[in-house]
Amino acid sequence: MPGKGRVEKGGNPNGSEGVADEASFDIYLNDFAYWRNVPAPVWEYYIGGYQVVKKWLSYREYALLGRPLKLEEVEEVTNMIRRIAAIISLTPDLDANYTAVKDQPERPPNRTEN
Repeated sequence: MPGKGRVEKGGNPNGSEGVADEASFDIYLNDFAYWRNVPAPVWEYYIGGYQVVKKWLSYREYALLGRPLKLEEVEEVTNMIRRIAAIISLTPDLDANYTAVKDQPERPPNRTEN
């Protein structure tokens, strides 16, 4: 079974790093390495009933893999966090676009005859 991992409330002591005025978490890989100030909406993002970042990390704990994460795997977590943050930031625009087009009549496909 995947592990529980370690997550702590994120800190932003000097106000110059991280996301201002938003809850965040520090997500620990081990006692020394962690992702700092991961925005709460990113950490809590679910797809298909699973908390994405937590699930990915839980199946890559040392006890399960029998080895430490490779640098590429650690970088993938960082990239995943960035992609989820981008999706979340685009959500209002995507929702507005969907609302604008959902009730428009369907147009026939643009086909050229040969």
